[in-house]
Amino acid sequence: MTPAKQRTLKTAITLTGVGLHTGSIVNVHILPAPENHGYVFQRMDLEGQPTIPADCDLVVSTQRGTTLEYKGARVHTTEHILAAIYGCMIDNAIVQLDGPEVPIMDGSAKLFVDAILAAGIVEQDAERKYLVLNENIAYEDKEKNVEMLAVPTNGGEFRLTVMVDYNSPVLGTQHAHMYELDHFNEEIASCRTFVFLGELAVLAKNGLIKGGSLDNAIVLAERVYSDSEIKEILKQLGRENLDVRVEGMGVLNTVKLQFENEPARHKLLDIVGDLALTGRFIRGHILAARPGHFGNVEFAKILKGLAKKQKDAAPTFDIFKKPLYDINDIAKMLPHRYPFLLVDKILEMNETSIVGIKNVTMNEPFFQGHFPGNPVMPGVLQVEAMAQVGGIYALSQVEDPENYSTYFMKIDGVKFKQKVLPGDTIIFKLTLESPIRRGLVNMRGVAYVNGKEACEALMLAQVVRDRVAKETTQEATA
Repeated sequence: MTPAKQRTLKTAITLTGVGLHTGSIVNVHILPAPENHGYVFQRMDLEGQPTIPADCDLVVSTQRGTTLEYKGARVHTTEHILAAIYGCMIDNAIVQLDGPEVPIMDGSAKLFVDAILAAGIVEQDAERKYLVLNENIAYEDKEKNVEMLAVPTNGGEFRLTVMVDYNSPVLGTQHAHMYELDHFNEEIASCRTFVFLGELAVLAKNGLIKGGSLDNAIVLAERVYSDSEIKEILKQLGRENLDVRVEGMGVLNTVKLQFENEPARHKLLDIVGDLALTGRFIRGHILAARPGHFGNVEFAKILKGLAKKQKDAAPTFDIFKKPLYDINDIAKMLPHRYPFLLVDKILEMNETSIVGIKNVTMNEPFFQGHFPGNPVMPGVLQVEAMAQVGGIYALSQVEDPENYSTYFMKIDGVKFKQKVLPGDTIIFKLTLESPIRRGLVNMRGVAYVNGKEACEALMLAQVVRDRVAKETTQEATA
């Protein structure tokens, strides 16, 4: 699957609403952000306007919502706005607030999604960061009766399946599915948060839902309530003047479900928002039974750890498959010859990267002097071999590569991490740092030996037609 590009908003957007638990009126601004920035909250009402990265390791509370804290600054109820940003497949955004809590709006992510789509989305140059599931990952919390499982998907899409079961006749067992993230905006974003009527008084007593109303939540009567019981609950909430009725068990008269399984779909929405805290778009299928914010965040931490392992691990390549270019093809593209042709074959190449191989043998001429009795491949030749792989990529972009050459303009960030010895096979992977413009090719290269990084470098080269190169040389010597 070809890597997608990162995306951000075209223009900033502003929304205003009340915090569900704090009851504070909050203005929210969602701003574009540069490549590789990720999601960051910013408390504009606090001294120094501190930032809070959207990171599962910074979660400090999951009581009726997901709360983040960084260096003393907190932001509450982050899951709905993160679900909207993630569901719109935006990689980089700054969320500024002038209060402590993201407003609840209508209890869903729809108003955030509508504002994002109205503002527009722009593609950036950098590649999107993915977590690709290639093994089953399980999580279980026996005390909370929560089970979560992540499994690979054949097409690499992000799928979610949710089962909720509250042992309540009014809710029963519900399932919700999202077969790919493209379906989030139409099928999930509008699904509102829900609460049982019996929970309202307890939540209010604990200082929560100060901004709650029948306009931003589905209230379910899990049993038959008398009129006096309902009045007492409303009194504790400070809303005794509301005209609230319920016929037996079911949904209060003030709302109508958009979907029969809207509560389960909202649980799925919450999972999307909490998994956004991994900092990665997921390629895999997440299955969740009786999920809640605590379990979501714990599972996000597991997945984030897996993403770090994948980032640190060397990529795997099939060095025995038929090469894309063999040594004869390479000799037709590169002007280098013995003893300076340092690429044996090209394994693969796509729009933004290339993989090549150098087999190191004791017959290499440089081992005679580097060093007698202790043969080590010179680091400068490792970089040269890497550059030749990049040169093949650059020359493959022109129609007649035999008439072009590539020339170094700059090398930065060179690091050598282990020795390369006779008998080693070096695998070079080079990736474009930015699109090729005016013949300038900027690539990051990493060399791997035995599954570990041997060296890395940032390289800038220019592709020049040989006739132009010769004329420039003649003028310089004239």
